[in-house]
Amino acid sequence: MSGAVDLSGLKQPAAAPGGAGAPGDHSVTEADFETKVIRRSMQVPVVVALYSQRSPGSVELVRTLERLNADDRGAWDLAAIEAEANMNIVQALRVQGIPTVIAVAGGQPLADFEGAQPEPQVRQWLDAVVEATAGKLEGNGAQAEPENDDPRFVAAENALAEGDIAGAEAAYEAVLAEEPNNAEAKAALRQLKFLTRAQQIDPGVVATADADPGNLDAALDAADVELLEQRPEAAFDRIIAVVKRTAGDDRDRARTRLLELFELFDQAEPFVIAARRKLAAALY
Repeated sequence: MSGAVDLSGLKQPAAAPGGAGAPGDHSVTEADFETKVIRRSMQVPVVVALYSQRSPGSVELVRTLERLNADDRGAWDLAAIEAEANMNIVQALRVQGIPTVIAVAGGQPLADFEGAQPEPQVRQWLDAVVEATAGKLEGNGAQAEPENDDPRFVAAENALAEGDIAGAEAAYEAVLAEEPNNAEAKAALRQLKFLTRAQQIDPGVVATADADPGNLDAALDAADVELLEQRPEAAFDRIIAVVKRTAGDDRDRARTRLLELFELFDQAEPFVIAARRKLAAALY
């Protein structure tokens, strides 16, 4: 899941009803998700277990995780979240079924599984999570990963911290002028250019595009808005639909934009792979 889900929308917690009846002392809600999951995951992996009181199997899975957490003595934290009372978290994590268990490390989802699992499989999964994060987080016996001390990247980061997007873009472009294949600079520049463009678009363009499918500009802007809202599948499908019904320059423009959006993600992500297949089918 790494890189596919943005948890930043949960950093401004809403006052939400507590997870009444949550198993043990590991209950987490929208109100304390940032503290107990995002911030805590900078130190140790946090295993988020989304469950429902109406699903005995999901409650039992949380009980299993509690026992294993006690056995592991602080190697990872457990956050038990009652799904019905915390739908913003469910939506942000793109949960499809209950129970779902997601490991969060360094503020980002790392791995997940859905459905009740026997304890030996859960133990194996947890061990893999702990092993994958060993030495990479502050709280599990290692120093935090050093920041990039390349002065060119420091200049870009300082510009971002000051809200100077144009200055940050110029700094990354300067890196690429010296090193055209620098992957870090390329990725950062793609993200910045997308954010600069998308944040200037009126979200109402989605309704405009839905009402007027032939409006190419509206369709591309609507896809940007959907991507900014963490709905990449909707954004991709919208542009693929444009590719299907257009030809010539319009089709080329839509295809080019879609390929640009693909580059914002890990190319191994299932939703990117699926969208690439749909694009190929639309083109040929």
